[in-house]
Amino acid sequence: MKKIVYSIILSTLVFYILCFPKDAIQAASFGLVLWYTKMLPTLLPFAILSYIFVSSGLLDAPCRLLHRCVKWIIPVSREGVYPLFAGFLFGFPLGSKITAQLVEEGRMSYEEGNRLFAICNNISPVFISGFILQTSLQRPDLTVKTLLILYVPPLIYFIISTRFFSGKGNTPISKKKAAPRSQISFKIIDAGIMSGFETLTRLGGYIMLFAILSQIVTVLPLPNPALGSLLVGITEITNGIAHLAITPLPFRELYVLTVFCTALGGLSGFAQTASMVRKAGLSMGTYVKTKVICSLMSAALAVLLP
Repeated sequence: MKKIVYSIILSTLVFYILCFPKDAIQAASFGLVLWYTKMLPTLLPFAILSYIFVSSGLLDAPCRLLHRCVKWIIPVSREGVYPLFAGFLFGFPLGSKITAQLVEEGRMSYEEGNRLFAICNNISPVFISGFILQTSLQRPDLTVKTLLILYVPPLIYFIISTRFFSGKGNTPISKKKAAPRSQISFKIIDAGIMSGFETLTRLGGYIMLFAILSQIVTVLPLPNPALGSLLVGITEITNGIAHLAITPLPFRELYVLTVFCTALGGLSGFAQTASMVRKAGLSMGTYVKTKVICSLMSAALAVLLP
């Protein structure tokens, strides 16, 4: 089934590029400019530093202290504290990347990593407040409300699923020693830089391909422009939110659809996350289920809250 879906998507991309080269190049250029101007300078430093922090053990002591404060509310292991907070503060896809790295190194159990990478892989606060609310919807006054609507449901879902529907998965399966200080300046920094560039280059490729796919969605003969914008948002959120913003809908409906697409992360987000966690073997089925549930919870809050 996967091969059939992939074959259809790839064939559609090739057909569109050959038949509509001008539109395809324009969409690819948009995706690459977005990657170069927004994601590369924002995420690359964090990707490099996160690798160094995790591999060197420099964050062990701070995370130990932070874990003592949050463990009574959020049932996360000491190793899970950093990816949890990094995923909310720095944004997608660092949460999944850091979690996968900890699982690969044996510092976090597979079970906890499988639950954690889905809820700490969120759109960054800067993107939400800047592009979504300031530029697209022109409602910066909704920043605090929107952040709560988007970030509280994943935390609630993680707490409930961990406390009531999981086994003893928060204990690390092994303990990796912190690297010697002599390695921090050479081997780990070198590896961190290469890992950061590899991660961001991979993301750039996915963003370009899904920018073309979202362009294909915009030319589909759909009866409702709002449906078309929603489908673009489900494909790739940046294009989708830009299309939703100009759709002639009442603001409340527009806001709910924007919240849903943002919380979901789009098919582009799923593909990028899958590339981040492939080596760790984390379940994308769990990821999709968690994202859909949390997106519906966020959309419901957007409807209910004044």
